[in-house]
Amino acid sequence: MDEEAPLVDDKPVEIPKKNHARDVHILSSAFLLVFLAYGAVQNLESTLNTEEDLGTTSLGILYVSFTFFSLVASMVVRGLGSKNALVLGTTGYWLFLAANLKPSWYTMVPASVYLGFAASIIWVGQGTYLTSTARSHARDYNLHEGTVIGKFNGEFWGLFASHQFVGNLISLALLSDGTEGSTSSTTLLYVVFLCSMTLGTILMCFLTKKTDEGESRQPDSSVSFYSNVVSLSKSVINPLFDVRMLLVIPLIAYSGLQQAFVWAEFTKDIVTPALGESGVGGAMAVYGAFDAICSLAAGRLTSGPKSITLIVSGGAFIQAIVFLWLLLAYRLTSGVLGIMYPLLMAAILGIGDGVFNTQLSALLGILFKHDMEGAFAQLKVWQSASIAVVFFLSPYISLKAMLVIMLAALCISYAGFLFLTLKVERAFSSSSL
Repeated sequence: MDEEAPLVDDKPVEIPKKNHARDVHILSSAFLLVFLAYGAVQNLESTLNTEEDLGTTSLGILYVSFTFFSLVASMVVRGLGSKNALVLGTTGYWLFLAANLKPSWYTMVPASVYLGFAASIIWVGQGTYLTSTARSHARDYNLHEGTVIGKFNGEFWGLFASHQFVGNLISLALLSDGTEGSTSSTTLLYVVFLCSMTLGTILMCFLTKKTDEGESRQPDSSVSFYSNVVSLSKSVINPLFDVRMLLVIPLIAYSGLQQAFVWAEFTKDIVTPALGESGVGGAMAVYGAFDAICSLAAGRLTSGPKSITLIVSGGAFIQAIVFLWLLLAYRLTSGVLGIMYPLLMAAILGIGDGVFNTQLSALLGILFKHDMEGAFAQLKVWQSASIAVVFFLSPYISLKAMLVIMLAALCISYAGFLFLTLKVERAFSSSSL
């Protein structure tokens, strides 16, 4: 007699693994659509909104607001969840771009202040979401966590960095008839960019909502205002008592300085005299292209503290060469070399930016597993503060003085970073014994 088949199968049901790479593709593409518009408009602010320095002042206000709101961004992201923070954050960029359709002190200043808030939560949300996704992917597929974090950061920053290339090409195409200041051409450009931002916002809605890495914690309505203030104070102040954070803060600040140097000083004092105002878009496109390529390559080469040390060392070295070249040897020349030198410098500076973006995000994700929101909030606090300093100082100091500041900041930050990596490597080695 045949044995009856069991009514219940004792074999464990295999839960299908989530496709975490899909979320990285969506996140990267959404940021590209949003920032190809914002990045190009930021580059044009000082050119188009020249009355009473409205454009430059708006950017200064934006980054001061960004710095302030970054102090509270970690609490906001914890409360909203990183996906909701990302979607809400895009509204600030949309409003800022819309304000440029009718630029005045009454439209640009409020939009800049709100964008500071929106930027703080979108970037803390991005760092938290991407690192959480990488951890989930490594856990589900039994992969090395540091390698996955590096790979995912490489893809994100590679696609993100290409926004400078794509956005500046769109600006070049729509403003190529020499009517850069005309209402019709700039209005068309802003409408195209608003459509791009809208698509990016819609795309973010398709991200998977994360329920791990602390995002499942919902705010309790019974918690008092005092408790919320104490929690906020801890998220802002506690990282500053961590020696690892204190050692990495100078490099974070330098990463903001080198970005602002390109936007405020390099384009004005190096590119414009050599290539003219029309050449700024081309130089920034080269900068963005090499930034994107380097981000992809650096991300794939990242596997842990040792690889991060080597990659950051390379980025710091090549940027130091550019600063020394500008300080000691560069002279404005005519002919082919006069065109090639600024483009070569743009490429090298783009490579350095790609290194710092990918490696800082990977390093914070590896070192601060238990407080990612706080760690990425510190990243944006110090980056945005250093960017604001450059925008406000730029009209009052010479290029040579700025180069000396850049070299000093690079040396100090790199020394602190080396000390940190030696400390981390020693801890890794002792834990593996």
